[in-house]
Amino acid sequence: VQLVESGGGLVQPGGSLRLSCVASGDTIGRYCMGWFRQAPGKEREGVAAIMGLLGSTVYADSVKGRFTISRDKDKDTVYLQMHSLNSEDTAMYYCATKPGTDCRLGASDYSYWGQGTQVTVS
Repeated sequence: VQLVESGGGLVQPGGSLRLSCVASGDTIGRYCMGWFRQAPGKEREGVAAIMGLLGSTVYADSVKGRFTISRDKDKDTVYLQMHSLNSEDTAMYYCATKPGTDCRLGASDYSYWGQGTQVTVS
């Protein structure tokens, strides 16, 4: 499985960004797809995840109401739409995937990772 993220960048507080993750194969429709982030000096944390079969979603409390995870199976792509960004959202954002339907936000559960895309809010 290969994952390639894009869409990061520099944005002002209160702004928006949309991250994209293109996955190889039929990953989007079968596996859990998750977005994670890691700020300097901090542990990697789960942000949002979406189940491959049913499309159900889960979010970290810190992003509920501001971030939305979605997918386009025809394009093999998962998105993370981010609104109302603040400095605490500054981090490297990673796309990850794992087989199965238990799509929680524990980073250690995910098997495959992209290289990440940097989001800086300043």
